[in-house]
Amino acid sequence: MRRFALVLGAGLTLPLSALAEDVVIRIEAKRGSEAVQTAAQGWAAQFPDVVTFPLADGWTGIALGPMPREQATARLDELKRDAKVPGDSFLSPAAGRQIAQVAAGTTVAAAPVVTDPPAAEPAPEIAAVPATPEPAPPPPEFFLRIESSTNRTSAEEMLAKRREILPEAGLWTLPNGRSVVGLGPIPDEATGEAWLRAFKTAGAVPRDAFLSPAEDMGDVAIAGKPPELGAPPAEGAMPLAMPALEDIQRALRWAGHYEGAIDGKDGPMTQAAIADEIVRLRASPDTATAMAELIRRREAWRAEMHLTQLQDAHTGLALPAPMDKLAFDRTERALSIYGPKDGSGAALILFSQPGGQQEMLDLAGLVTALGWVPAPERQVSRGSVVLDGRNETHVGHSEGHVVDGRVQGFVLIWPVQDPDEGRRLASEISDNMARFAPGAMDPTAPAPAPAMPSAVPVN
Repeated sequence: MRRFALVLGAGLTLPLSALAEDVVIRIEAKRGSEAVQTAAQGWAAQFPDVVTFPLADGWTGIALGPMPREQATARLDELKRDAKVPGDSFLSPAAGRQIAQVAAGTTVAAAPVVTDPPAAEPAPEIAAVPATPEPAPPPPEFFLRIESSTNRTSAEEMLAKRREILPEAGLWTLPNGRSVVGLGPIPDEATGEAWLRAFKTAGAVPRDAFLSPAEDMGDVAIAGKPPELGAPPAEGAMPLAMPALEDIQRALRWAGHYEGAIDGKDGPMTQAAIADEIVRLRASPDTATAMAELIRRREAWRAEMHLTQLQDAHTGLALPAPMDKLAFDRTERALSIYGPKDGSGAALILFSQPGGQQEMLDLAGLVTALGWVPAPERQVSRGSVVLDGRNETHVGHSEGHVVDGRVQGFVLIWPVQDPDEGRRLASEISDNMARFAPGAMDPTAPAPAPAMPSAVPVN
């Protein structure tokens, strides 16, 4: 094979019509002097036999060679196997081209386009497809560095504790031997920083937790799982309006994370419940966005449960109830009783009568004695009593309140297999029960003829 000592920077080119059996390894094509310069010098830093030659429409080919086809075939296979050239590199004839060798460090200009090659020489390629660019490297990933310890046993205990709130957390070992509890990967820095703030606000991570690039996490010791974290609002986007606090409080109670009053006041109990729910919901680190999503989920659940507005004439109480699972049974003095429908296992008892604290406690005793709320835990305060209990068949929840000289409330019985659904229903009833009529006035009088309740869909 002939050897060349030509430097493109010196402006020297040489027709290779005599090298009919020689080929080049086509690795790339560029257009424009600056692009050709950058690419050719990059390849020349890796290989000593980089050449350029003109293609059609102003493109410049970049290749290795020339060399005999047999040698080029073996070399191309080796270069592809070692991923040293693009996977779509190929062999192309050297004959008929104006080839110029490239020396590292020299100025490379785009090779001139050959528009009319000599008739005796093979015509240049009419068109060449630019080589497929190398895929862009994946974007950097980040991890939350939650806490660490030099003691592996202590670190595993930390991990177990953090997984109570962040079940995807894992354990890494740093090069210095320290064990780190972390969470990730998180796809971008903005999302990581936003969730770090949200986790700190909720107390899910310590105040000194920080965001770390993936390459600084060391080796995986106990694998975690990639967390599903909603993205923060886009930069410059119009902020979402905060939903009404009363709606937020109702949704938080429905989710089981708030036990305070539905009063629309932004107190510490409400703030703590909001922060906790953001961490559990994972919809967004933005408060307004997360609370709007929680309210949407509650409304979807209400529709799925087919809640209707029950108006019970005997007690004078109105409340949302799953009437496709309940059937009116009977009234007994201060009680209005709805039993299970179609074997649902659910029941609802409403009560209303004149009285105060003592009458309220007497009714709570009756509820316990009848087994509606088995072995209950009691929360008693002035004007209020709450009972919660369960056995092998059902969960029971009862609330009684003294309102304007009357004791009123409810008992909800729900199958033990689905206690969370029962809890959500109890919170809906508690938060939305209201009086629309006087109801039974004298609990000692004979029960009146039962008035059939009315029910309308809840909007």
